[in-house]
Amino acid sequence: MRRTFNTSRLAACLAVALPLAACGDQANLTQGEDFGATPKLAEPNKSLVPTVNIAKAVGFAEGEKPTPADGMTVTAFATKLDHPRTLHVLPNGDVLVTETNAPEQPDQNKGFRRIATEFVMGRAGARTPSANRITLLRDADGDGVAEVRTTFLEGLNSPFGMALVGNDFYVANTDGIVRFPYTPGDTRIAASGAKLADLPAGPINHHWTKDLIASPDGAKLYATSGSNSNVGEHGMNNEVNRAAVLEIDRQSGATRLFASGLRNPNGPAWEPQTGALWVVVNERDEIGSDLVPDYMTSVQDGGFYGWPYSYYGQTVDARIKPPRPDLVAKAIKPDYALGSHTASLGLAFNTGDLFPAEMKGGAFIGQHGSWNRKPHSGYKVIYVPFAGGKPSGPPRDILSGFLNDKGEALGRPVGVALDKRGALLVADDVGNSIWRVTPTGREQAAR
Repeated sequence: MRRTFNTSRLAACLAVALPLAACGDQANLTQGEDFGATPKLAEPNKSLVPTVNIAKAVGFAEGEKPTPADGMTVTAFATKLDHPRTLHVLPNGDVLVTETNAPEQPDQNKGFRRIATEFVMGRAGARTPSANRITLLRDADGDGVAEVRTTFLEGLNSPFGMALVGNDFYVANTDGIVRFPYTPGDTRIAASGAKLADLPAGPINHHWTKDLIASPDGAKLYATSGSNSNVGEHGMNNEVNRAAVLEIDRQSGATRLFASGLRNPNGPAWEPQTGALWVVVNERDEIGSDLVPDYMTSVQDGGFYGWPYSYYGQTVDARIKPPRPDLVAKAIKPDYALGSHTASLGLAFNTGDLFPAEMKGGAFIGQHGSWNRKPHSGYKVIYVPFAGGKPSGPPRDILSGFLNDKGEALGRPVGVALDKRGALLVADDVGNSIWRVTPTGREQAAR
């Protein structure tokens, strides 16, 4: 007879047990050691109960906002959204935002791990029903606040990535890429979309987000696809075209594996100097607060980046059976570590002219924040300088203050983008807002 779980009772038990679990493991690396081109890798600390340290989602009070860096100003571009995640700025300056969340999953075959994960995500603000829409925001008067808000697309399936090529608008739903007709200036698309290509989904769909970018010439689309597990525990047969970047022919929909071994890649962006494709990647859990650093990296065609057999290059993960030394031997070391468990999800290169000249070409990164590290990490937007197409220095906090003194989450940054005037836009899925960051004293230039 199949055993079923009483989810209410389990949730009550977890409410007591999880704070205790958080006490079992503490980060020991000093601040900054898990950042940069050569991060320090601690020894794995595998325990029966992984560290759980949830920043309960409470949101900002009316009128509150996050804290900008010295020399920066933050304002609310839009508020009272429904779990905003990714941003796309159209050529006319209109801003599109996905209001989205994970798709509903069947209740059957839910084991302890799945139920515990859903409980954790619920406390972190990540289990609200998906609005399944894209909203258009327009700042027609140039004051840095969107006064026009319309439903651009609805009836989608956990949308995430967006791309525009000519008059074709593409949405990466959790299970496929759909094409819609678009006319410049449209505030709503009423036409039905046509599926261009399938994306990995199914009943597990562990990492549901599928991000998207078009090639500069518009011939190809590149979709990110996260793993279907933490470290392959559901079997590698469930990881086909997962932990990967996929290349899709825009005309035929033909799909091929572009790069693999990237546990949960997001935020695809073209580095402006070299033209290389970059992503941010969320690494694996359950081997301690100090492991494994999330990272950003350039993505090579045909490249393999280790998951699940190794991390940060060729450091073997002994949990994976059977091992694959042949794959480990060719695992590429990422370019730049972004801190352990920071959940870096957004990436945008500073191609505008609004910020100081020394920030030109660097990367803004939205760090959604940890749930399984003590102390918390992430919960901010950082900037990493670039030179010669590569990261060239330590990170700088741009927007913080997303955690209060009780360790509760007032907000959680996700997607980042530059608006038409060069200001930084940040989607906050707990604050349910889009924040706009400009250099202090440059507000007029940003209008």
